[in-house]
Amino acid sequence: AQAFAQSNGYEVLLCDINEEFAANGKNKIAKGLNGRVAKGKMEQAAADAILAKITTGTKEICKDCDLVIEAAIEQTFQELSQICKPECMFATNTSSLSITEIGAKLDRPIIGMHFFNPAPVMKLVEVIAGLHTPAEMVETIKKIAEDIGKTPVQVEEAAGFVVNRILIPMIN
Repeated sequence: AQAFAQSNGYEVLLCDINEEFAANGKNKIAKGLNGRVAKGKMEQAAADAILAKITTGTKEICKDCDLVIEAAIEQTFQELSQICKPECMFATNTSSLSITEIGAKLDRPIIGMHFFNPAPVMKLVEVIAGLHTPAEMVETIKKIAEDIGKTPVQVEEAAGFVVNRILIPMIN
């Protein structure tokens, strides 16, 4: 949410299973921004502008969204399919689950858009197409990632995607 809110041209709806959880998410972003202000790394007006772009709520506020990125429960997409407009793109932030499997029971294609932590700072975004993800969707998501100041890298769907496949052998 913060990565989109701190870029131009995006309105952000931060949703969770209830309003309190969503508000807590926004409060966590505010705390991080306030820390940057206190250290002199950001002006208060810039922090306020970022927070002003974030509206909190539950899934019902997603009905007019153009892009939904889930970062918690993949089953949410089945519920959102009933709420969101047909042209809304669904993306998952998973770092290891199959995009094809997540999208198997959906009425629309899905794509992986894996942000690295901390998402507001890290530039890399893995873009992962499932078996039924159209090429146009891949290109759109890569463009959106660039629009918010990220570096998209398209990777093939496989267990763990590219960074985890490199990381685990390095750790071992």
